[in-house]
Amino acid sequence: MQGEVRKQLVDRMDKAIESLKKDIAGIRTGRASLGIFEGITVDYYGTPTPINQVATMSVPESRLIIIQPWDPKIIAEIEKAILKSDLGLNPSNDGKIIRIAIPPLTEERRKQIIKQVHKRVEEAKIAVRNIRRDSNDEVKKLEKEKKMSEDDAKKTLEEIQKLTDSYIKRTDEINSHKEKELMEV
Repeated sequence: MQGEVRKQLVDRMDKAIESLKKDIAGIRTGRASLGIFEGITVDYYGTPTPINQVATMSVPESRLIIIQPWDPKIIAEIEKAILKSDLGLNPSNDGKIIRIAIPPLTEERRKQIIKQVHKRVEEAKIAVRNIRRDSNDEVKKLEKEKKMSEDDAKKTLEEIQKLTDSYIKRTDEINSHKEKELMEV
């Protein structure tokens, strides 16, 4: 396979998979996970700052998250940011640390979350297929411009398809892992 086309294809597909992993990590399960706070920012002296950059975060138990701000003055800001997020969590503080109890998920809520996961996985699959289409177009263009032989182009297109299939399989694995995690009680 032409090296440059393959490199671009793999880079872009890797980014699609990483984006999916990050996206799915932010979906709340019944267990405490610091990944759910990805993307939540706090107004720290006028600057939107991720929570993990203004506090120490830990998971001492499977259903409890503790956030200990380095500056106790921003406890209220952190609580506001968590309440504004659509996680459905209720933080409580004692003036020094914030405790967040993770409530168990109901069966109905689990099914809703699984639908969200399926939707995001499907979006990642579409992204991977779009990347495949772009790479196929690039190979056909190279062949048309006589920069690649017909045989090389055919081999390259087959390799692109094999890579696409492997990335689609990875999205399915990510999906089944998250689904298993969600159905755990």
